[in-house]
Amino acid sequence: MKKLLLLAALAVLPICAARSQEITERLDSAQVSATRAGTATPVTFSSVSKAELKSANPMNSLPMALNLLPSVVTYNEGGTGLGNSAMTIRGSKGSQINVTLNGITLNDAESQEVFWVNIPSLTSLISGVQVQRGLGTSANGAGAFGASINMNTALVRPEPAASVEFSAGSYRTAIASVAASTGRLPGGFYADLAWNAAGTDGYIRNAQVASSSLFAVLGWLGKRNSLRLTYLMGNQVSGITWDGIDLEQYYKDRRYNGAGEYYDEKGNVHYYPNQTDNYTQHHLQLNYTHAFPGRMTWTSTLNYTRGDGFDEYYKMNRKLKNYGFPKDVEPARSNMVYRKQMGNRLLVLDSKLSYSGARLAVTGGVNLSGYVGDHWGDVLWTKAFGEDYNYQTMDWYRNIGLKLDGSVFVRAEYRPLEWLTAYADLQYRGIAYDLRGVDDDWIEYGSREEDRFDYTRNWHFFNPRGGVTASWGKHKVYASAALGHREPGRGDIKENVKGDTNPISPEKMLDIELGYGFSGDRFSASANLYAMEYWDMLLETGRLSSSGYAIKENVPRAWRRGVELSFAYLPLKWLRLDGNLALSLNQIADYTSYVAYDDYSGRTLAVNYGRTTMLMSPSVVGMGRISVMPWKGANASFDVKYVGKQFLDNSMREEMVVPAYAVADLSLSQRFSLGEKSLILSAYINNLFNNLYYAAGWRWESYSEAEDKIYSGIGVYPQAPLNVMLKLSFSF
Repeated sequence: MKKLLLLAALAVLPICAARSQEITERLDSAQVSATRAGTATPVTFSSVSKAELKSANPMNSLPMALNLLPSVVTYNEGGTGLGNSAMTIRGSKGSQINVTLNGITLNDAESQEVFWVNIPSLTSLISGVQVQRGLGTSANGAGAFGASINMNTALVRPEPAASVEFSAGSYRTAIASVAASTGRLPGGFYADLAWNAAGTDGYIRNAQVASSSLFAVLGWLGKRNSLRLTYLMGNQVSGITWDGIDLEQYYKDRRYNGAGEYYDEKGNVHYYPNQTDNYTQHHLQLNYTHAFPGRMTWTSTLNYTRGDGFDEYYKMNRKLKNYGFPKDVEPARSNMVYRKQMGNRLLVLDSKLSYSGARLAVTGGVNLSGYVGDHWGDVLWTKAFGEDYNYQTMDWYRNIGLKLDGSVFVRAEYRPLEWLTAYADLQYRGIAYDLRGVDDDWIEYGSREEDRFDYTRNWHFFNPRGGVTASWGKHKVYASAALGHREPGRGDIKENVKGDTNPISPEKMLDIELGYGFSGDRFSASANLYAMEYWDMLLETGRLSSSGYAIKENVPRAWRRGVELSFAYLPLKWLRLDGNLALSLNQIADYTSYVAYDDYSGRTLAVNYGRTTMLMSPSVVGMGRISVMPWKGANASFDVKYVGKQFLDNSMREEMVVPAYAVADLSLSQRFSLGEKSLILSAYINNLFNNLYYAAGWRWESYSEAEDKIYSGIGVYPQAPLNVMLKLSFSF
């Protein structure tokens, strides 16, 4: 390990000469600049500052805090903001959104998802966010197939600072955080420390969350050198909420959650108290940057991520032989408690060399990563055998994934004329993935040797990007085209391997962006057209694996095409208006659904729907905000978010719909200056008009051969009605 750290430090040859302040700024920002778009880069993006993130509702996870950006749709499984949250951008789901922290991808290498509940309180830790819509700039990892979120914690405070925050509100929610920074000391050393703890009962039953995070930085910033060690820990225990609730139950009791429900011999209902999702994640980053005389900068980061967690379940009347007991065990069935466990390790080396001249800026880099993901199951208890049975001898399931990922890129912006910038970005990416072992249904379906995972694939992708930007006065016009590829995720692979369909292939997408921006003293606006054209898009078509799980298959042609409009207007010094609107078509050229027979035979009925709209892809998304600053230190904001109708599958049937909804929020704050200290009191009223709605869901269906009829139903995720949070912030 010491050799690796030494190599990482020596892998940095810097360059960049200018005034001392310019060098310091380059050293400070080099860790994240390569993944971010600049003002002349012809990609579509929005930026959110640290101040905006700090003023957001403290209950909100990062996706919820970004909800008002163009084309963003979010929801929370527990109905509030803490716990499992999800987001889509232009209809692209979480596994298609690349998320980086200080230039290092946070997406799980296998699932390609970012589980935001595992990284609590990011809004209070990061220094800024840039959200790129479309393919954007070259990114590490697989997720950049619809959008990118680039986060930064790397800014050095010039002066010492400290803050304390406490928030409390509805559903017994309480959040506390403490942060301190030394600022840059005379010798160039600095340190930052932040701690956060949060707890809530959540809106629906079993949506409780207990989470904590720790962020620490120890760094040194010299004249031409920067060395930074960053540690981020997230720990969470949350109730299982991802099942949602059946629509019929929703109208009876929208706070119901069946997770952990069981019955005793007399038929009385009980709930297992530990039906929970548990996860702890550690991120350790060592960054070294060096600037040589000239205009070049080299920065390298070595990252190690470790995650460990489990889901715990109480299940009734399960066949014991399916969990590793002997096939002739008596009794054959029993209530039981088991865990699905996982552990993962990720090691990344990211290194970039940048040149920044008067007319030419070039960045090239390499990213190498190795990932090991271990998944296994443990039986903890059965009603039949009690606590004294030696469950450690059980051999239920275990599978291990190994993924090696390497990419190189070169990106250039050239300004041949004062008003014109040409952009090119070329990336090669190679992946090797190996999946071995058995899944949790292996014993249930015969324990056959051929049901073992024995999957090995290598993929090679070339992802070019290019475009131009023209700027004059307060106006800017840009156009770009980008080609991207994405390999299947672990879940896609393992269910496809167990099914009887054709092997799945990587997805391919061509992204074309055309935009205009105007930036004045009191008014700014932007408009952009986009066409995201897909080949071999992976979609759930209704086919099932041998164990009954939904299989994804490649759909030859699909597209997302739309227009995004946004504006900001300051008609008076004390009044600001903001808004955005996204109108889109998200379609599959020719969709065939496969409906499972209700006799559990594994047969499916093919139903062709022709051209359809993609699931969970609203054609209208918009927001409006009115901000009032009536006197010094005071701010009041009223927002409205509108999300159009969303289909729960790709068939466009009206019974499979999340209806359109609009939600209004109100936030109030007052800042009191106490010399060099400040006190801020804030209040947040969410869902101001008490709209009872659900924001996402799922569907089931089966075919009855006897009746020649398709039966179907949906499950939904209810969102909380009117609720309130109060926050006190003290900075000094």
